[in-house]
Amino acid sequence: MSNTTDAQPVFDVDVTSHGEFPGAADYARTKIGELGRLAHRPVLYARVKLARHHDPAVLNPVVAQGNLDVSGRVVRAQVHGASAREAIDRLEAALQRQLEHLAEHWELPKKGARAPRRPWAEEHRPGHPIRSADEAEVIRRKTFAMAPCTADEAADEMDLLDYDFHLFTEKATGAVGVMYRAGSTGYRLAMVAPDLAEGLGEFHRPVTVSDAAPPCLREQDAVERLALLALPFLFYIDAAQGRASVLYRRIDGNYGVITPAVDSA
Repeated sequence: MSNTTDAQPVFDVDVTSHGEFPGAADYARTKIGELGRLAHRPVLYARVKLARHHDPAVLNPVVAQGNLDVSGRVVRAQVHGASAREAIDRLEAALQRQLEHLAEHWELPKKGARAPRRPWAEEHRPGHPIRSADEAEVIRRKTFAMAPCTADEAADEMDLLDYDFHLFTEKATGAVGVMYRAGSTGYRLAMVAPDLAEGLGEFHRPVTVSDAAPPCLREQDAVERLALLALPFLFYIDAAQGRASVLYRRIDGNYGVITPAVDSA
């Protein structure tokens, strides 16, 4: 881990919003920009997105998303609040924890600048749905190359990006899998071929491995299953393409699909 202690300067923050949030943009620029004083490496880019749920049943309707590019490593958080100011305050606290985590794990193997390779990052983590199951549809599909990594590295990246799941290629087996959270401290790994579990590379995180194979489904069938079971995401084999896929619910209540590039699957 780097011992860099010099405080970094306050950085500019690109703020976008979906809805009316008077004064929130300036507040976000000030609160999030000042995190530069805590970052142990320069923050090259920062973005905050604000949105509001229109479902009156949602207790904390304002969603704040933050993405920081810390010298090529992405730090991300998403929070909810009763107001824009509350959500921004919570986002500041969450990003501060992520920056501290990144500083502690900076020397882990780096897989390149993640921001350009993961253009779907801002929508990866599911939020509260604001559309009915009948109205929701798949509106975004992303395919990306996945550098092989261990289960520990996958869990670490999931933590850094504040995701609930992370699709990756396991280094020792070459098999596609999805890491997700199980309980308050543990992780669970589902693989396209569970029988390869014995060949997994060494890991030290509290990861359990599912012995269930992902279902082979058409995309529409996957959508129906996710809605029926009220799941945040669904790991499955796309029947049309024969590739591992993850269907997830976006912050706007619609769906997104993530698949590895052909040479990663």
